[in-house]
This record gives sequence, structure tokens and C-alpha cells, in this order.
Amino acid sequence: MSQNTKALRVRIKSVNSTMQLTNAMGLVASSKIRRANEAMMKGRDFAAALESTVNVLAADRESLKSPYMKERETSRTRLIVIAGDRGLAGGYNANVFRLAAQYPDAEIIPIGKRACDRYEKPYISSELFSFDDAAKLADELCSDFAEEKFDSLGIISTRYHSVMSQEAYIKWILPFKKSEASGAAGMIFEPDCLTVLNNVAREYVAGIITVCARESFASEVSARRMAMDSASKNAQQMINDLQLEYNRARQGAITQEITEIVAGSGN
Repeated sequence: MSQNTKALRVRIKSVNSTMQLTNAMGLVASSKIRRANEAMMKGRDFAAALESTVNVLAADRESLKSPYMKERETSRTRLIVIAGDRGLAGGYNANVFRLAAQYPDAEIIPIGKRACDRYEKPYISSELFSFDDAAKLADELCSDFAEEKFDSLGIISTRYHSVMSQEAYIKWILPFKKSEASGAAGMIFEPDCLTVLNNVAREYVAGIITVCARESFASEVSARRMAMDSASKNAQQMINDLQLEYNRARQGAITQEITEIVAGSGN
């Protein structure tokens, strides 16, 4: 019986240590949520402005001559896959990889340590990914697309709905789609819409990559906090169950000792 209580004490101590770790990781994630959400909201406003501008430019007939609006019959695809730098975030990384697996023939450009490790590419941090990093990547991608080295470009990232809800999705960014934006008639671009569209393409691609990275990071820290909260609750429940089992075992040992003492005194 003493061995049983000793084993239970060890298990309780082990689970308690785990709970302290999950609590600490949950606090770290919580401390990052506000900053990540602020960056995400600013990014969404920036992306909306970019997309509005590109839609107006793409509505012009001359813009159809842009290499960035030419749809090709082949299907050479490049995908930017944005995952996290760390795990312990519930299904955050797994959902991204599950969606990416639906495009087995695509050329993958990973962002985030987990994605870089999975696709065996040099490490690029998703948390520290900046607009300068995105601009360098966008220059290469736009040049390759204009030279017809690939035919379509998409980004697999995670859309943030709330602290409790995030969704992996794909956003196609090249080629640009013909737009019906009515604002084109009331705007004048110098020297012309085609030239402006060709020059703004790199800024647009860089901006969308940056925004997706920021939203993915906000989703990651939110998913991690929820995962750690759930793990802490499960650990606490396990401790309560083990403590109850320990108390019963200890009470049984005490009862047995008393019974043996009483039986011995009767002899």
C-alpha cells in the first residue's frame, strides 16, 4: 500500500510540474495576443487599401496587357505556406499542412520554422517576418511570374476569426483577376493604368504576404493560449482525480494499520 501512495505522489508531482509549464506558456501567449492583434488589424486595413487600388487598375482595358493579368493554360503553381515557429498550438500547424497537402505538385515556399522543417528549406521566422523580407520575396516572385517560370501564386495561411476560432485557407494573388470596379471611371493614373499596375504589383504582393504572416501569427498565439488553457484544465482535473485516489489509498493504509494494531492487541 505504501508503494501505491508513493507512486501516486510522484504522478501528482509530475502532473503539477506539467501544469505549471502550460500555465507559463499560456501567459506568454496571452502577453503577445494584444500586440499581434494590433499588427493584424493594421495589416487588414493596409491590405484593403492595396486590393482596392489593384481592383481599380485591373478594371481598365489596357491593364489586360499586363504580364500579371495573363492567365495561362498550364498549372505550374507556387504556394507560400505560413506556419508557426513553435508547436503546442493545438491544430494550428496541422491544419495548414493538411491544406497544403491538397496541392502535391506545387512548389512550396515556407515561412515559419515548422514549415521550413517540414519542407526542408532554410529557416524563416514567421513571428519576425517583416515587410522588407516580404519585399525581397515579392521581387523574386513577380520577376519569375513575368518570365513565365510559374503560372499561379497562392498563400496558405490562417484566417483569424476570434481567440477561439482560426481557419486555414488559401488566397490566390497571381495572376490578377479582371475587375469590374466602378471607381476606375473617376480616377486618373499617370502615365496610365497599365504602367501603374505593373509598378504596383510588387508592392501589392509584398503587402499581402506581410498581412497574411501577421494574421497567421495572431492566430498562432491565440491557438496556443487556448491549447495551453485546455491543457492546464485537463492537468488540474487529473491532479484532482489522483489526489482523490491518493487520499483513498492513504486512508486504506491507515485503516489496515489500525486493524493490525487492534488484532495484535487482542492476542
